[in-house]
Amino acid sequence: MAMSTASATGSHSRNGFRFSDQENGDYNQHNYGQAFSVAGSEDFEGQKAFYSNEEKRKDKKSLMSNDHEDDNLLAEARQPLWRKVPIASSLINPYRIVIILRVVILVFFFHLRITTPVHDAIALWIISVVCEIWLALSWIVDQLPKWFPITRETYLERLSLRFEREGEPNLLAPVDIFVTTADPFKEPPIITANTVLSVLSVDYPVDKVSCYVSDDSASILLFDTLSETAEFARIWVPFCNKYNIETRAPEFYFSEKLDYLKDKVHPTFVKDRRAMKREYEEFKVKINILVAKAQKKPEEGWVMKDGNPWPGSNMDDHPGMIQVCLGSTGSLDKEGKELPRLVYVSREKRPGYQHHGKAGAMNALVRVSAVLTNAPFALNLDCDQFINNTKVLRESMCFLMDPQLGKKFCYVQFPKRFNGIDCNDRYANHNTVFFDINMKCLDGIQGPLYVGTGSVFNRQALYGFDPLSDKRPKMKSCCWPSSCSCCSSDSESSSDDDTDQELVNFDDEEEEELSFMSMKSLEKRFGQSPVFIASALMEDGGLPKGTNTRVLIKEAIHVISCDYEEKTEWGKEIGWLYGSVTEDILTGFNMHCRGWKSVYCMPKKAAFKGSAPINLSDRLHQVLKWAAGSTEIFFSGYCPLWYGYSGKLKWLQRLAYINSIVYPFTSIPLLIYCTIPAVCLLTGKFIIPTVGRILNERTTTGLKLVENLIRINLSNFASIWLMALFISIILTCVLELRWSGVSIHDWWRNEQFWVIGGVSSHLFAVFQGLLKVGGVNSSFTVRAKSAHDTSFGQFHLFKWTSLLIPPTSLVILNMVGIVAGISDAINNGYDSWGPFFGKLFFSLWVIVHLYPFLKGLMGKQNRTPTIVVLWSILVAIIFSMIWVRIDIFLPKQTGPALRQCGIRC
Repeated sequence: MAMSTASATGSHSRNGFRFSDQENGDYNQHNYGQAFSVAGSEDFEGQKAFYSNEEKRKDKKSLMSNDHEDDNLLAEARQPLWRKVPIASSLINPYRIVIILRVVILVFFFHLRITTPVHDAIALWIISVVCEIWLALSWIVDQLPKWFPITRETYLERLSLRFEREGEPNLLAPVDIFVTTADPFKEPPIITANTVLSVLSVDYPVDKVSCYVSDDSASILLFDTLSETAEFARIWVPFCNKYNIETRAPEFYFSEKLDYLKDKVHPTFVKDRRAMKREYEEFKVKINILVAKAQKKPEEGWVMKDGNPWPGSNMDDHPGMIQVCLGSTGSLDKEGKELPRLVYVSREKRPGYQHHGKAGAMNALVRVSAVLTNAPFALNLDCDQFINNTKVLRESMCFLMDPQLGKKFCYVQFPKRFNGIDCNDRYANHNTVFFDINMKCLDGIQGPLYVGTGSVFNRQALYGFDPLSDKRPKMKSCCWPSSCSCCSSDSESSSDDDTDQELVNFDDEEEEELSFMSMKSLEKRFGQSPVFIASALMEDGGLPKGTNTRVLIKEAIHVISCDYEEKTEWGKEIGWLYGSVTEDILTGFNMHCRGWKSVYCMPKKAAFKGSAPINLSDRLHQVLKWAAGSTEIFFSGYCPLWYGYSGKLKWLQRLAYINSIVYPFTSIPLLIYCTIPAVCLLTGKFIIPTVGRILNERTTTGLKLVENLIRINLSNFASIWLMALFISIILTCVLELRWSGVSIHDWWRNEQFWVIGGVSSHLFAVFQGLLKVGGVNSSFTVRAKSAHDTSFGQFHLFKWTSLLIPPTSLVILNMVGIVAGISDAINNGYDSWGPFFGKLFFSLWVIVHLYPFLKGLMGKQNRTPTIVVLWSILVAIIFSMIWVRIDIFLPKQTGPALRQCGIRC
């Protein structure tokens, strides 16, 4: 097979696709009703009556039984494919009541905080009150969207009964699957190969699955890896289908510590499994050889196996490339069965053009797939996110192919699950609170946020259409622009200058509907590709019959050119939106603003699994990228605070998006509030008035005495409200864990890393966002991903980064403050211990939350890196000098004030 590039597309038309009838446009979602057709019952009246009466009764009973079974199957097929499962009222109502009580307590608490200032520490008091109000408001914004949590159940048996009836054409919808990778050295090819293998072996009709792999580095290493993967798939896919293997990524299947003989009664299973494991080890050796060869680039540039020069030797300046690895003639497995399509795609890159990172690569895949296969639904995966549940596509089809609500769903989001994380989940990599609490709650409003991977999209939502829009032109499977030359040989001679013609072959009613939209306006929206425009207007997907493969490949190369998106709405209203490194939030937000709904699907067996950053530095950089993307959106025109007020976005959903954008700014009050306990310990001040301090004030007048007594009572009253606030916080957490099923360990890890990330990554993201507003751009590199067998080796790896400075300083500052506070309490006697314990509590609160960070700093065997030791000494010296300057050890004058008596002695 030869490479199809922008420079040589005409000579490689033999590398085309084979399209079945359903691919050529026979698939139609409006044919759902075919699944309900029932064959007529047989007529026995003409048969001879030579049976005995008993045999007649048996036959009649058997016939009635068969008819009854058919009626039951038909009735079952007509049942809903999914249902909502609300949280039990006995679990959710107490949770809501406590939230209301907590808000009431906050109101009274802040009333007392504002009305009882601390006069001898007025600056600390003002700063602390402002920080507390900010943190309270951020909690309310986060809490309100949690009012309507739900879960969902799917019925895969009903899906099969409805769309996969025996003896009838399979009516399940085709799915295009996108896998993105950007750097084969940071994202090992063996990981990408496992993801692709899990896609090719998914439990779904093979003629309805197409896998597109985007290589944004134009690497020959990934190209050769996919070629080897395609060959290995010829033996891996039939093995999985024969023995019903569940984990279909071979790296993880062979590393599972399970009884692989369980339920495998086939006598040849053990023999075939051992043979397959040997084949996979040989496959890994081949990939490792490719990786070793790719370490050093030849002076003459890379050369493909067929001797032709590799077009992508310069990753920043190369033509668009498309290679059909599987799906062309002869793409069969070892048993002679058809395999899913596998297509390598590398979009064109030229100097001086904006390529928009992952969002640009995803939009290129959308256009290529629309031209070549045009499935109505598309699943996107990161290269390290393999399919763990082989029925995941069927799970999503239960929603997207629902005849009543399916066309209102823009995507089905699955939770992220991870492999290779330490058993204690020190850095909260699982994000359990977000995926098992927040996303469930959003599912009860307008749908979960799009998290960048593990989502099955309705292609019409990606094109910027509104759900159930009557203004949108509808295209039949045989209706293409007259300028399109992909349907017949006669049309191949038509000139490319005819692209301005109107769409033809519409019914009269459709022509009237389309009268307002000319081809020019469509090109301005979608780009100058009549083939792509025609596919975009085909609501039910599919390609026309008699498709010319050569023209499709040529058109696919055209739609991934670097200048195709110029003066179009790509990245603005269509596809993945540009303007932020977190393009997922923008894209999902834009769909919800148009009135679409999304669905959160949580099957019992995790749908996908992937890798997560293991060491502390990588984890902080990942959080920095997410937070920086949120700040970019905040300063952009797509900020939820002022964008999308069309009446289609529910206000609780908007509040959730606002929370996902403004949360990095909470790092400022959080950092200040984590510093205040140490400052209080070093200065002897406190942010709330204490009884001892009030009594020590001079009471020379009766009015002042009354005022002090009132302040004492208010101080005690404030303490009561403070205790009530702590109790409400505890109750909120307990009840939330009760209805969600999240463990206390996962919740506590989330709380700890919220503080760690807040005082480091979130803080830096805010400053980066402000710098970007000022014209200073910052770039993010691809996170290095580790192969499964080397992941734990990097757990204790320490990599110094500036993100470690703020939390390290906080830990040292609070430790120095505790020592200073103990010394001060010892010097000042019994009365000073009460205020000291209040300060100590808050300081320990900071240190306990930063404990996982401390463990990460220690590294393996608790060996503290030199840079951490030096920084600790420096910070300790600085604050020790400040402490001495405050003269905290000097005795305080507490006796009566002395005056001159006026007598000359």
